[in-house]
Amino acid sequence: MQNRVQKKKKISLTTMIFIALLAGALAGVIINYLIPSNYVVDDIIVQGVFYIVGQGFIRLMRMLVVPLVFCSIVCGSMAVGDTKKLGSVGVKTLIFYLCTTALAITVALSIANIFNPGKGLDMSQIQVTSTVSETTQSRSMTETLLDIIPVNIFNSLSEGNMLQIIVFALILGVILANMGDRVDIVKNFFGQFNDIMMEMTMAVMKLAPIGVFCLIAKTFAEIGFEVFIPLLKYMFCVLLALAVQCFVVYLGLLKIFSGLNPFIFIKNFFPVMAFAFSTSTSNATIPMNIDTLAEKMGVSKKISSFTIPLGATINMDGTSIMQGVAVVFTAQAFGIPLDMMDYLTVIGTATLASIGTAGVPSVGLITLTMVFNSVGLPIEGIALIMGIDRILDMTRTAVNITGDAVCTTIVASWNKAVDRDVYYNRK
Repeated sequence: MQNRVQKKKKISLTTMIFIALLAGALAGVIINYLIPSNYVVDDIIVQGVFYIVGQGFIRLMRMLVVPLVFCSIVCGSMAVGDTKKLGSVGVKTLIFYLCTTALAITVALSIANIFNPGKGLDMSQIQVTSTVSETTQSRSMTETLLDIIPVNIFNSLSEGNMLQIIVFALILGVILANMGDRVDIVKNFFGQFNDIMMEMTMAVMKLAPIGVFCLIAKTFAEIGFEVFIPLLKYMFCVLLALAVQCFVVYLGLLKIFSGLNPFIFIKNFFPVMAFAFSTSTSNATIPMNIDTLAEKMGVSKKISSFTIPLGATINMDGTSIMQGVAVVFTAQAFGIPLDMMDYLTVIGTATLASIGTAGVPSVGLITLTMVFNSVGLPIEGIALIMGIDRILDMTRTAVNITGDAVCTTIVASWNKAVDRDVYYNRK
């Protein structure tokens, strides 16, 4: 009897959300095409149950944004603040991570603007709960730069001004790291509160299948099956950008800055990528990542034991790519024009947000709300992206940890901490 119970495998959250996505789409199409318009269907089911449950789930996600990002960035910048222990290694690693993230979001925005995944999808019929505010309209560069510095951090927290929150959290984290043992209580508070927010995030994500079903069903019921083709274009853009980042940008940087053969790197590192793909979490791959770099690449653990956990905290290129494509997709779907200043804001916000994106499944959707807010996009766009995102989440996690390993190998090579005989299997 016990063996039978053990054989029964629980359906994963990813599978449940994917099923909810398909079921919601099917339910919405049936309502749109097969059921005549009437009071019960239109007002009670679509505008009643679907709307309340779907918007309730979105509000739960929005509830998490400020405390989750604030605590995550404080903890992440505390780790960055310890870079004095590794001197130039830490500085080079941090700069490399931030540059590749900015490059990733640029690649994503470029590809999305070439293929226009949101064109042809009219979301103007969808009622939105957030609109473009006056503060997100066209502003000068000087005003934009000055506005990231908070005048009153409590106002910034209450209003959800994420750029100001990020700046304050970064400064606070570095100062806490520099003060050392004198502020252990405060450090522990942020570390433990961050753990609490992670648990709360996972608890909310357990409701995702219900939320996704209602959001997708309402969307398909209102605008029909025409939404599906743009979703395929969205998926294609994200996957193409991830492939460019992984196999062109990363491997190109590896060859340029270390001289190592990138094809050998991919061959040796592929098992770690497969593990990350199956788990959808960067944090779970940290031990395997470090061991693989040491045993198959000859990278010193003195370097990788610092750079890999740091990368799992602040290097989320795959997530940034998803956010970049999602911004263009949603802007085009809702007919909201974006100018060059908006794109620069997205690049800056997504790069800084990567510092606060924890290495657990789907948390990138939480920080996507912040990126949307930075350019005044309606968060209802996440309703479509959420179901598809669970499919793409595994792929971008594999890209995230590959970026960590490439950066580690390059930095180790600069510091002559790579055994090339091990890398080329000459030992």
